[in-house]
This record gives sequence, structure tokens and C-alpha cells, in this order.
Amino acid sequence: MSKPNAAFKVLTADQMAELEAGSFAGAPIDQQDGYIHLSTAAQLTETVDKHFAGQEGLWVAEVDLEALGDAIRWEPSRGGQDFPHLYGKLTLDTIVAYSPLEREGDGSVRLPVTG
Repeated sequence: MSKPNAAFKVLTADQMAELEAGSFAGAPIDQQDGYIHLSTAAQLTETVDKHFAGQEGLWVAEVDLEALGDAIRWEPSRGGQDFPHLYGKLTLDTIVAYSPLEREGDGSVRLPVTG
């Protein structure tokens, strides 16, 4: 099975502002773990529900994994799923699209629309 070319990062408003200024070094959990946690489109809703429940003012950024090259490693996480992890800073030039976090009618997280 091939890996997707894009992944997603959930950000607070302050973190989104940091990214818009050029780069984002990671949330506290990212810095603690030594990499920036990303999710595939299929993993995004579960990630938001598990790690961001009840939080408001969140953003979703679509990340071009190919642009990050070898800085991305696919590693197992909860339930044995492989998640993309970024070893380095997330830079604005690798972001394809971003938008405030919104839900679809079925409760899934709406993906940001590319420009």
C-alpha cells in the first residue's frame, strides 16, 4: 500500500499564527516526543476527537509530505496504525491549504480546500 502525499496538522490559533509567520516548531507534546505529529486524512477525525476534544479555535493545515522528503517517518502509534511524523520544523512553504477546523454533517473533520 502506498503512503499518501499529504497529511494534516491540527493547530491552535496561536500555533497557526506561528506557522503563518514562517515556521512552527511544534506543540508541547511534539517537542516532548521529538517530532511533529501529523495525521492522514483517514486518521484526522479520530486524532481531533481523541486529542483536541472540547477545544475551540482550532485550525487544520494540509502538509505536502513530498516537500518534506526524508524528514517524514512513518511510525506505528495507537492501534498499530502508521502515522506520519515530521522530524524538523513545519514550514509555511510546505502547507498546501489551511482553514479553521469545521465538521461535516456526519461529524468528520472537513479537510481544508486548496487555493
